[in-house]
Amino acid sequence: MSDYTILNADDAKDAYADSDVPGEFRRLTDALGAEQVAVTLIRVPPHSDFEQGTGHYHDEIEELYIVARGTLTFRAGDDVQRVSAPSVVRVAPKTPRSHRNEGDEPVEIWAISKQLGRQDATKIDAFWDASPEAAQHR
Repeated sequence: MSDYTILNADDAKDAYADSDVPGEFRRLTDALGAEQVAVTLIRVPPHSDFEQGTGHYHDEIEELYIVARGTLTFRAGDDVQRVSAPSVVRVAPKTPRSHRNEGDEPVEIWAISKQLGRQDATKIDAFWDASPEAAQHR
Protein backbone atom coordinates (compact mmCIF):
# COMPACT_ATOMS: atom_id res chain seq x y z
CA MET A 1 0.00 0.00 0.00
CA SER A 2 1.18 3.49 -0.83
CA ASP A 3 1.85 6.14 1.80
CA TYR A 4 -0.86 8.31 0.25
CA THR A 5 -4.03 8.06 -1.84
CA ILE A 6 -5.62 10.53 -4.23
CA LEU A 7 -9.31 10.06 -4.92
CA ASN A 8 -11.76 12.09 -6.96
CA ALA A 9 -14.84 12.08 -4.71
CA ASP A 10 -17.11 11.65 -7.73
CA ASP A 11 -15.46 8.26 -8.36
CA ALA A 12 -16.72 6.91 -5.02
CA LYS A 13 -20.05 5.07 -5.06
CA ASP A 14 -23.14 7.18 -4.33
CA ALA A 15 -25.08 5.12 -1.79
CA TYR A 16 -28.33 6.90 -2.73
CA ALA A 17 -27.99 6.68 -6.53
CA ASP A 18 -30.76 4.09 -6.94
CA SER A 19 -33.10 5.50 -4.31
CA ASP A 20 -35.59 8.35 -4.04
CA VAL A 21 -33.48 10.11 -1.39
CA PRO A 22 -32.53 13.54 -2.75
CA GLY A 23 -28.81 14.12 -3.08
CA GLU A 24 -25.61 12.12 -2.88
CA PHE A 25 -23.92 10.18 -0.08
CA ARG A 26 -20.37 9.12 -0.95
CA ARG A 27 -18.35 7.23 1.68
CA LEU A 28 -14.70 7.81 0.82
CA THR A 29 -13.07 6.00 3.75
CA ASP A 30 -12.59 2.57 2.18
CA ALA A 31 -11.68 3.90 -1.25
CA LEU A 32 -8.97 6.01 0.38
CA GLY A 33 -7.71 3.09 2.46
CA ALA A 34 -8.07 5.34 5.51
CA GLU A 35 -7.26 3.60 8.78
CA GLN A 36 -7.96 6.32 11.35
CA VAL A 37 -10.50 8.73 9.86
CA ALA A 38 -13.89 8.38 8.21
CA VAL A 39 -14.77 10.79 5.39
CA THR A 40 -18.11 11.18 3.61
CA LEU A 41 -19.15 13.66 0.93
CA ILE A 42 -22.81 14.67 1.13
CA ARG A 43 -24.49 16.75 -1.56
CA VAL A 44 -28.01 18.06 -0.96
CA PRO A 45 -29.93 19.65 -3.87
CA PRO A 46 -31.92 22.85 -3.37
CA HIS A 47 -35.10 22.46 -1.32
CA SER A 48 -34.34 18.89 -0.22
CA ASP A 49 -34.54 17.09 3.11
CA PHE A 50 -31.62 14.69 2.75
CA GLU A 51 -32.40 12.72 5.91
CA GLN A 52 -36.16 12.76 5.18
CA GLY A 53 -37.23 14.01 8.60
CA THR A 54 -35.06 11.51 10.44
CA GLY A 55 -31.96 12.16 12.50
CA HIS A 56 -29.19 10.16 14.10
CA TYR A 57 -26.63 10.20 16.86
CA HIS A 58 -23.38 8.39 17.56
CA ASP A 59 -22.56 6.74 20.88
CA GLU A 60 -18.81 7.49 20.73
CA ILE A 61 -18.03 9.51 17.63
CA GLU A 62 -17.54 13.25 17.54
CA GLU A 63 -18.28 14.47 14.01
CA LEU A 64 -17.20 17.49 12.02
CA TYR A 65 -19.45 18.72 9.23
CA ILE A 66 -17.60 21.02 6.86
CA VAL A 67 -20.11 23.09 4.89
CA ALA A 68 -18.17 23.76 1.69
CA ARG A 69 -21.00 25.12 -0.45
CA GLY A 70 -24.44 26.63 0.12
CA THR A 71 -26.45 27.16 3.29
CA LEU A 72 -27.53 24.23 5.41
CA THR A 73 -30.36 24.10 7.94
CA PHE A 74 -28.77 22.06 10.73
CA ARG A 75 -30.41 20.65 13.84
CA ALA A 76 -28.35 19.53 16.84
CA GLY A 77 -30.44 18.55 19.85
CA ASP A 78 -33.26 21.10 20.01
CA ASP A 79 -31.27 23.88 18.31
CA VAL A 80 -31.82 24.70 14.64
CA GLN A 81 -29.26 26.91 12.89
CA ARG A 82 -28.64 28.05 9.34
CA VAL A 83 -25.00 27.37 8.49
CA SER A 84 -23.41 28.95 5.42
CA ALA A 85 -20.21 27.99 3.63
CA PRO A 86 -17.43 28.14 4.56
CA SER A 87 -18.25 26.83 8.05
CA VAL A 88 -17.60 23.84 10.26
CA VAL A 89 -20.07 22.29 12.72
CA ARG A 90 -18.73 20.03 15.50
CA VAL A 91 -21.21 17.64 17.06
CA ALA A 92 -20.42 15.76 20.26
CA PRO A 93 -21.24 12.07 20.76
CA LYS A 94 -24.83 11.26 21.80
CA THR A 95 -26.11 14.57 20.34
CA PRO A 96 -29.03 13.98 17.95
CA ARG A 97 -28.45 15.71 14.61
CA SER A 98 -29.85 16.16 11.13
CA HIS A 99 -29.71 18.58 8.23
CA ARG A 100 -31.66 19.75 5.22
CA ASN A 101 -31.35 22.28 2.43
CA GLU A 102 -34.19 24.80 2.50
CA GLY A 103 -32.39 27.19 0.15
CA ASP A 104 -32.10 27.79 -3.57
CA GLU A 105 -28.46 26.70 -3.93
CA PRO A 106 -26.98 23.17 -3.69
CA VAL A 107 -25.25 22.28 -0.43
CA GLU A 108 -22.00 20.32 -0.20
CA ILE A 109 -20.95 18.91 3.18
CA TRP A 110 -17.92 16.86 4.19
CA ALA A 111 -18.54 14.69 7.28
CA ILE A 112 -15.33 13.71 9.07
CA SER A 113 -14.82 11.63 12.20
CA LYS A 114 -12.53 9.04 13.70
CA GLN A 115 -13.00 5.55 12.37
CA LEU A 116 -14.12 2.90 14.84
CA GLY A 117 -14.30 -0.06 12.47
CA ARG A 118 -17.84 -0.81 13.62
CA GLN A 119 -21.31 0.74 13.44
CA ASP A 120 -21.84 3.55 15.95
CA ALA A 121 -24.92 5.37 14.59
CA THR A 122 -28.46 5.15 15.89
CA LYS A 123 -31.25 6.39 13.62
CA ILE A 124 -34.05 8.57 15.03
CA ASP A 125 -37.09 8.02 12.81
CA ALA A 126 -39.18 11.10 13.66
CA PHE A 127 -36.56 13.68 14.56
CA TRP A 128 -38.22 16.81 13.16
CA ASP A 129 -41.30 17.82 11.23
CA ALA A 130 -41.22 17.95 7.47
CA SER A 131 -40.29 21.32 6.03
CA PRO A 132 -42.40 22.93 3.29
CA GLU A 133 -39.07 24.32 2.01
CA ALA A 134 -37.39 20.89 1.65
CA ALA A 135 -38.94 17.94 -0.19
CA GLN A 136 -38.16 14.52 1.24
CA HIS A 137 -37.99 12.63 -2.05
CA ARG A 138 -36.41 13.16 -5.47
